[in-house]
Amino acid sequence: MTTADLRPDSHGKVRDIYDCGDALLMVASDRISAYDFVLPDEIPHKGEVLTRISAFWFDRFADLIPNHMISMDPADFPERYRAYEDYLLGRSMLVKKAETLPIECIVRGYLTGSGKKTYDQDGTVCGIKLPDGLTEASKLPEPIFTPSTKAEIGEHDENISFERCCEIVGDEMTTKLKDASLAIYKAAAEYAATRGIIIADTKFEFGIIDGELTLIDECLTPDSSRFWPAKGYEEGKVQPSYDKQFVRDWLRANWDMTGEPPHLPEDVVRGTSERYQEAFQIITGDTFVPMKESHVSA
Repeated sequence: MTTADLRPDSHGKVRDIYDCGDALLMVASDRISAYDFVLPDEIPHKGEVLTRISAFWFDRFADLIPNHMISMDPADFPERYRAYEDYLLGRSMLVKKAETLPIECIVRGYLTGSGKKTYDQDGTVCGIKLPDGLTEASKLPEPIFTPSTKAEIGEHDENISFERCCEIVGDEMTTKLKDASLAIYKAAAEYAATRGIIIADTKFEFGIIDGELTLIDECLTPDSSRFWPAKGYEEGKVQPSYDKQFVRDWLRANWDMTGEPPHLPEDVVRGTSERYQEAFQIITGDTFVPMKESHVSA
């Protein structure tokens, strides 16, 4: 049997989802997306890095907020998936089903990206007024909650105000999302600082499980966050990063954002894979060894 026999019940830009009755099997592929496009090249080991980093944070924050993770061990998956253990090992997670909330919960601790663009125009980020005099990579006085809508594949997320978020999911839920997002970000940023990493911004997704707000999808990965090395950080310039900014920068320099995205050069593919693995190692403190390799050697 080959992985071609695996037919997901649904899929996103990166993840394939399999319905297991009372649970879901989430499988992180090596696909990479940028500017809301899925690129034609895969990044080796990327899916495993995303899954294992998410599991690290889920475990770390288990007392702060519930999450949807059940197990990463293929032995715990439904029997029909065990024939694909070599592929699923490390990149898959059995999770509880949730009523997904239609909001991307973004927290920004530093000024960069789309936030920098709007700040330069009118001094605000997603409608939030910020102090004068900030520049690229400035640390914000306090992290801010800047939600967005969830876009379908090929469409663009839309930054929305707190008030618009209230209209979509209600005042009480929006306040819960804001409080949870800020609490997780602050705890993660404090820990990351001890590992020499600045978390410039990140994105969370939440759902409702048994009536309780629950952290779902991925958590603080190089796909959903900007990770900057603290060493050499300097306000006023674009920072080097451990995330997919490397890919975004190449695309911006080599593609006009029309038509289908181009293939990535081999050195960009390799460099991106290395950055993802380095992020894993710095954050978790563990050397990255693909679980398939460690499984065989064991």
